[in-house]
Amino acid sequence: MDKLTTMSEKEIKRLEKMSQLGRKEITQKMAAEQLGLSERQVKRLWKAYQEQGAAGLVNKSRGKPSHNQLREEVKQQTMELILEHYRDFGPTLATEKLRELHGINISDESVRKIMLAEGLWKRRRHKKLRVFQMRERRACFGELIQIDGSDYDWFEGRSPRCTLLVFVDDATGKLVELWFVPHESFFGYCEAARHYFERYGKPGAFYSDKHGVFHLNTPKLTPGDGLTDFGRAMQELGIQIICANTPQAKGRVERANQTLQDRLTKELRLRGISTPEEANAWLPEFIEDYNHRFAITPRSHLDFHTPLAVSDNLDRILCRKESRILSKNLTFQFHKTIYQIQVQHPSYAMRNAPVTVLENAKGEVTVFYKNSPVPFEVYYQQAKQAEVVPSKSIDFELRNAACAHKPAPDHPWRKGFSTPLSIKQNAPN
Repeated sequence: MDKLTTMSEKEIKRLEKMSQLGRKEITQKMAAEQLGLSERQVKRLWKAYQEQGAAGLVNKSRGKPSHNQLREEVKQQTMELILEHYRDFGPTLATEKLRELHGINISDESVRKIMLAEGLWKRRRHKKLRVFQMRERRACFGELIQIDGSDYDWFEGRSPRCTLLVFVDDATGKLVELWFVPHESFFGYCEAARHYFERYGKPGAFYSDKHGVFHLNTPKLTPGDGLTDFGRAMQELGIQIICANTPQAKGRVERANQTLQDRLTKELRLRGISTPEEANAWLPEFIEDYNHRFAITPRSHLDFHTPLAVSDNLDRILCRKESRILSKNLTFQFHKTIYQIQVQHPSYAMRNAPVTVLENAKGEVTVFYKNSPVPFEVYYQQAKQAEVVPSKSIDFELRNAACAHKPAPDHPWRKGFSTPLSIKQNAPN
């Protein structure tokens, strides 16, 4: 019975040339040129072909175990550690933890095969690619900072669901700021921006989505100068706000969000961090490690950041700021509350005069008249009514709807029914 020999495409091509050599259609020098081999190697192949036929051209290592394969005890130890600590980790992240925490230095491809064999990892289907216009990275560090908020269960049930504010440099891919907040809000972004400004300085521009913090989605219905509070604050600092039309346009921060939802969540679990306050204190260490792994070198070594000027008072800039006109009684209305200016000697010049009202994250109000603070008191405060919630904050408000409002002490629900059931039962027929 004839023996079946399995050959690769390269080995079949060599067999054809050896057959031509046997028929003296080509020389060994010509065969070497056509196969891309040396004449010495062609002589070896010709000798093996003469002695063994086609089987002499087949790779001798085929069908045999690799000399570079992992030892069984290493495979077993790796599998046990993955099952115990890293069941839901990806192969790359699991490989890093095995190397850093357990001293097992194997490739991520070996870890992937072990996880596939144990059913802990599945081969991912390639999605149908959508073609988007490529945008070249900015040349300088700090020239463009992409910002976004990622709402996710970062603490895996150990703490309420919250949002991570992410600042990514476009030129290098570096994380320049991470900060946990309850949800995306003006004051949350102000706090994260303050940390960033104090560490690096002022960037050239911020690149964001069209969240209500950055963009007026209904400008015709919104009075004012056409800027949001955050846009006004950045304008005072000389920082441009660019709003992307699609998530793909700011893909660098979107991809960073996906990476952080995988890596940061597991790092928080391994370190036993269960609250946003603890996480915010530890995040600088994570940022340094992340940038060491993934940041790239920019095309230009120029740092585009500009230092904060003496006139850049962040307390007066990173706050809600609105203008009001004083009445004849030196009163003005702000957020459904009437305030009255208190001065020892009222001046006619203050009637119908413009004042600037500042509100910080704690709800504290400061009034400035001619760039100087003036005392005031609350004259009348209207009862709290329903407020319009931004679209991206709806989920947060619904999750906290139960504790958002407490009935007043004199609420009808607290007084009970006006007609007890006992009165109805004792009433005459």
